[in-house]
Amino acid sequence: MSSRIDENKSTEKLNVGIWKRLFKYLYEFKKGLFLLGFLMMFVAGIDALMPLLTRYAIDNFIANKTSEGLEKFALLYFCVIAFQALNVKLFIMQAGKIETHLAYHIRNLGFKRLQQLSFSYYDNSSVGWLMARMTSDVARLSEIISWGLIDMVWALVMMSAFIGIMLYNNVKLTLISMSVVPVIFIIGVYFQKKILKSYRKVRKINSQLTADFSEEVSGAKTTKTLVREEDNLKEFRADASNMRNSAVKAAMFSALFLPVVLSLGSIGTGFALWIGGKSVISEAISYGTFVMFISYTIQFFDPVSQLAATLAELQNAQASAERIISLIETEPDIWDRKDVIDKYGDLFHAKKENWEKIHGDIEFKNVYFSYKNGEKVLENFNLKVKRGETIALVGETGSGKSTIVNLLCRFYEPTKGEILIDGVDYRERSLLWLQSNIGYVLQSPHLFSGTIKDNIKYGKLNATDEEVEKAAKLVNAHSFIMNMEKGYDSEVGEGGGNLSTGEKQLISFARAIVADPALFVLDEATSSIDTETERMIQNAIEKVLHHRTSFVVAHRLSTIVSSDKILVIKKGKIIEAGSHRELIRRKGYYYNLYTNQLLEEKEMQSKSMVLE
Repeated sequence: MSSRIDENKSTEKLNVGIWKRLFKYLYEFKKGLFLLGFLMMFVAGIDALMPLLTRYAIDNFIANKTSEGLEKFALLYFCVIAFQALNVKLFIMQAGKIETHLAYHIRNLGFKRLQQLSFSYYDNSSVGWLMARMTSDVARLSEIISWGLIDMVWALVMMSAFIGIMLYNNVKLTLISMSVVPVIFIIGVYFQKKILKSYRKVRKINSQLTADFSEEVSGAKTTKTLVREEDNLKEFRADASNMRNSAVKAAMFSALFLPVVLSLGSIGTGFALWIGGKSVISEAISYGTFVMFISYTIQFFDPVSQLAATLAELQNAQASAERIISLIETEPDIWDRKDVIDKYGDLFHAKKENWEKIHGDIEFKNVYFSYKNGEKVLENFNLKVKRGETIALVGETGSGKSTIVNLLCRFYEPTKGEILIDGVDYRERSLLWLQSNIGYVLQSPHLFSGTIKDNIKYGKLNATDEEVEKAAKLVNAHSFIMNMEKGYDSEVGEGGGNLSTGEKQLISFARAIVADPALFVLDEATSSIDTETERMIQNAIEKVLHHRTSFVVAHRLSTIVSSDKILVIKKGKIIEAGSHRELIRRKGYYYNLYTNQLLEEKEMQSKSMVLE
């Protein structure tokens, strides 16, 4: 079950539960955090000691008009200052170290979770949302945990020390000076609610802006061809303007908070001056004590304002914490049972010595499947495939073809029923075991930035150069690769931008087979390439799929005529099944589909010849 937090329902006050859930992921930093807190206690303690030293100097040197013992006092004062400087250096180094390591650790947790999550998560999560979580939210969170801890510990220790010393010296004067604290608390609660609400809105709009940036960059060519520049700019300006207004409102509340606290603090200091001054005149307290008391009163509201500022920052960071936790704690829809993990390992720690070899017999047994939105795709779907058979799936868009192969690959799992591989429910084996044995070629291949060799090796990271070249030759990609300036070391560009669609498809095909998978899936892999490249891939398919159980989702029916069995899918059900010749003889749905497509292709060829 997903633990993802609903951002619209999250609380508008400081939520201790959120921070508790977050800190359990930071357990390995507990020593560093305790050391940081310990250093800040020293800093705060010495800060609290300074007015006492001032009182001693006034009462012993100034009031008595003597310099006897001044040298020893000066040496002590210098040692205290030097020790404080060392403390400050150490805590800055420690806080910076924790901030960097925290960001690294949280991003690792988030990225690891993204690798584990199922297809359904990405169906419902925008790129902008994910990018904002892994970048700005993580940075904000690591900053407030490291530096915010400093400020909170320093403020709390300082306030406690100040109140203790002040009460020890004069209870009445302390209570009068602190009379404004309850008012500060009430105002603080009010501002906390306003600040958190505003910052949550800012973070939400920031996610949308990140998505706008991502889509604009990835869809730049589409924007140009559709002449969408002006419309896109208007939409972006609207979102940016909305974020600016929300950010200004959030900044306004934060900016007002501190002056209000300082103003109230000044009132408390005024009370101390009034009552303390009268006490000095009546000789109830010494002048040194009075100066010390005023110093404490003034300084007391410095940690109060710092604590208020930190709470405001926590309000801001809580919105980030909610989003980070919602990512890290989201459970995959597809997962292995504990006993399966114990035997076969998980996605990151494989126990390959226990992996059974896949022979390739596959059975869909009374399979039902519905998406999370309730859309039913398959009902009581049954299919038996023998080892080494090539099964082609054809049908109209939305008929369930891709769902069938996604279920086979366990990107989704049946709502009801079983999928057996070699007679065993594939949920009795690990996800990594199955998916390591599958070669999958998509309709729109994605290449990663790097060289051609790097991209082919994604299918098998420890593949040798000979294995890479063999895979490329098998899919007829070797010749065009060698014609490039640097051959296999040629850069493909971002998303494969330096290659044509057909070349990218050949590279992805080589990537899929370099690991020598037992099962193969081609999901409309030839629908977006030219006829010549299709012919090259078709020749490669016949060689690669030999002796492998394979599923081919086809748009161009000419590519599947040699399949062992063709299944015509309509509304999640098999309405026709057989070889190409058998289905043509029946003159049913497949016959009409094939002949219509053949006529369309001949018509296109005739038009091309006329144009030439």
